[in-house]
Amino acid sequence: MKEDFLHYLWKFKKFNTLDLKTTQEELVTIHHQGQYLELAGPDFFNAQISIGNQKWAGNVEIHIKSSDWYVHHHERDAAYENVILHVVWEHDAAIFRQDNTEIPVIELKNYVEKTTLDNYQSLLTPKSWIYCEKELASIDSFLFKNWQERLFFERLERKSKIIYDLLETTNNDWEAVLFQLLAKNFGLNTNGATFLQLAQSIPFSIIRKESFEVENLESLLFGNAGLLDTEKEDTYFTNLKFRYYYLLHKYQLEKTHLAPVQFFKHRPDNFPTIRLSQLAHLYYSHQNLFSKVYELNSVKKVYEIFKVSTSDYWQEHYQFDKPSPKKNKKLSHSFIDLLIINTIIPLQFAYAKSHGTEISENLIQLLSEVSAEKNSIIEKFILQGIRPQNAFETQSLLQLKNEYCSKSKCLDCSIGMELLKSK
Repeated sequence: MKEDFLHYLWKFKKFNTLDLKTTQEELVTIHHQGQYLELAGPDFFNAQISIGNQKWAGNVEIHIKSSDWYVHHHERDAAYENVILHVVWEHDAAIFRQDNTEIPVIELKNYVEKTTLDNYQSLLTPKSWIYCEKELASIDSFLFKNWQERLFFERLERKSKIIYDLLETTNNDWEAVLFQLLAKNFGLNTNGATFLQLAQSIPFSIIRKESFEVENLESLLFGNAGLLDTEKEDTYFTNLKFRYYYLLHKYQLEKTHLAPVQFFKHRPDNFPTIRLSQLAHLYYSHQNLFSKVYELNSVKKVYEIFKVSTSDYWQEHYQFDKPSPKKNKKLSHSFIDLLIINTIIPLQFAYAKSHGTEISENLIQLLSEVSAEKNSIIEKFILQGIRPQNAFETQSLLQLKNEYCSKSKCLDCSIGMELLKSK
């Protein structure tokens, strides 16, 4: 038995409310079960309940056992002084307020039908992957679609946290935040944290000023990434290194010392040298990039903005001093799709929210044009009969698995609730 099940029972009155009595045999009538807050303090706020001949307004606290009140030290917390009813599964101890009056108790196990309990236990019986895997494909499509939208925006809220954090450190400079967020996502999982630190190590005002000379942008990025620290015969390398130290002197910057960028286990097209050159060319090609990114409303337009490649040198190299067959290393559509998912959509969402603008449908439409992601979680959903058609659906499924299924929060999930009702 878990408390979240008791919360579910009380919230939706999934128990026999006729002839409902306290453990002291006083008749109980629930006029309003209260607002489920999921915050610190009592579980349900501002309930309205008649106990015996007296009508009460106040809070309701729920526990597995009555004695949990003392286990959680509620007797020391003034927030619990306004509890008018203690709802428990098993009553094993009398509970008193600080003024020594006893708090009325309902022992819920006496009022829950066996089928309700069996359905709950069936839902939470361990399966090979997730609890509802056998019933998942049978869920009503309308309910599933509505739940997907909520999951998607929950995921956006989580992704937006880094944006709000970056805004604080950039004095609300959205252009600077975009640059830092793009740098992070150009670095992918392996180099993302280092690329973010790299972007933060260069004042964005300098990026603005130097964006008209791509070699200067490259020298700053390569230099602060520690890629110019050695000595090489390569003319391109020597030119970048000269520019780098000139710019350090010009802007009175100190040389940074970041964690080394990683080449190991990367496909050559994802080498940090290639990604940094592409990032430099993006800012060389588009000044005032944020305003353009915020207005993007179709994948086709995103592809046009991000249709950038590397410097000529990197067409024939992956690392300094190591020539390779010539290849035009443009940003691929699959890589741009990742930028849409992890940079463009979250940034548009956060900016619109901060300005009180409603663009929910636009965000769903844009992400619905992006191909469905491919990873181990999505593959397992496909095996359960759920076949996402686009990135909007895969992002929702990732939120579902990571924040609900993996945390056994079935009773906070619309799918789990529907299965519990329909069993």
